[in-house]
Amino acid sequence: MWNEKKQSPPDDRGQAVGAIIFVLGLGTLLPWNFFMTASQYFNQRLAVPNITSNGTSSAATKDYNYDSWMALLSQLPLLLFTLLNSFLYQWVRERLRVAFSLSAILLLFSLTAALVRVPMLPDTFFSVTMATIWFINTFGAVLQGSLFGMVGLFPPRYSTLFMSGQGLAGIFAAFAMLFSILSNAEERSAALGYFITPCVATLGTLLCYLMLPHLEFARFYLNRSQPDNVETTQEVLSSTDMKVLNENPKDLEVNRKFIWEPEENQERSSVLNVFKKIWLMAACVTCVFAVTLSVFPVITVRVRTVYTDSAAWDKVFTCVCCFIVFNAMDLVGRSAPSLVQWPSKESCWFPAAVLSRVVFIPLLMMCNVQNSRLSVFRHVFRHDAAFVTIMALFSFSNGYLASLCMAYAPQLVRSKDCETAGSLMTFFLVLGLALGASFSFVLGQLV
Repeated sequence: MWNEKKQSPPDDRGQAVGAIIFVLGLGTLLPWNFFMTASQYFNQRLAVPNITSNGTSSAATKDYNYDSWMALLSQLPLLLFTLLNSFLYQWVRERLRVAFSLSAILLLFSLTAALVRVPMLPDTFFSVTMATIWFINTFGAVLQGSLFGMVGLFPPRYSTLFMSGQGLAGIFAAFAMLFSILSNAEERSAALGYFITPCVATLGTLLCYLMLPHLEFARFYLNRSQPDNVETTQEVLSSTDMKVLNENPKDLEVNRKFIWEPEENQERSSVLNVFKKIWLMAACVTCVFAVTLSVFPVITVRVRTVYTDSAAWDKVFTCVCCFIVFNAMDLVGRSAPSLVQWPSKESCWFPAAVLSRVVFIPLLMMCNVQNSRLSVFRHVFRHDAAFVTIMALFSFSNGYLASLCMAYAPQLVRSKDCETAGSLMTFFLVLGLALGASFSFVLGQLV
């Protein structure tokens, strides 16, 4: 039976703990978003003419496929640590994992900012950048998994705050890039200011994490080996049902901690049996993110405005119409299932809706892609408004369908198997990201 003891927690004065958890959520996804949004900066530095063996400059430039490699090397560490997290988290204490990961990310961001002013050959710069992306996302994967576990000790609404912070990380990075462009500073100075921003944000995230145990409300939850029933079981269930639709796959594990099973002695189902029940949702979430990463950002950043006469609009077009539109509409899509849930998990329309997103691949390739080999199709959706409309639908459907997948999966199993279902769904989500990043190499060559 569950613990019947009631103990009232202290007040979260000034919502300080909520604000800190929001900042922690923002900090976990900054590395991925800042390197992705800076696509133009990295591609420009890699477009320097090659130097031949006799010291002369060659007119040809090497195609480094930065966007595809960036996406792939960002997702592989996440996939790896999704598989290894159960071992790593048993060996190393949470405080050490989080503090060390944030410190390492701060150091790597500082290195990236310093390299803005350092002249380097394209091959050397590419190698250093790819190594930085690999290691910064490795530490980011450890950080994210550790913080999800910590946030799971708090009431469900704090998980929602954490996810809201993560959802705003992309918008934060996009606006940081927009402001650096609009500053009218010299290119290198603007890039330096852009990369200093995540350094400051990461330092702020570290300070917030170190401050958390000193707050009475946080200590109440962090110091307990098992959370007491602050709310009744029915209240917790209602709260969880309302929140889960906006949450990340890891939050399925988070909310499970607040649902106490009377039949503790019953065995959980095997991983294979759980997979048999949720395989369709696992396949759907893999498909959703595979489609998204196959064209975003490798294809979308190559789309150019038709208003080439306006230098100001040309400079901000990619930042506004690609990154800001995508992140804003994705956030709206993630929130929409709390208002409407269609199609239902039993409906054959649900997998059909997921598969229909494949149409966005040719649609985006037929936009005004710069130097496209598919020139016969380039003028089909040439206008800026067409690209923005397609991007809005593309990103909204990504957030909406992914959220439904993650919400429906635990409903297909017994409550005691929700943790296993959440872990499986997390793995297939990351698998979809890695598959999409791999497929982006092929699509990048086609255009």
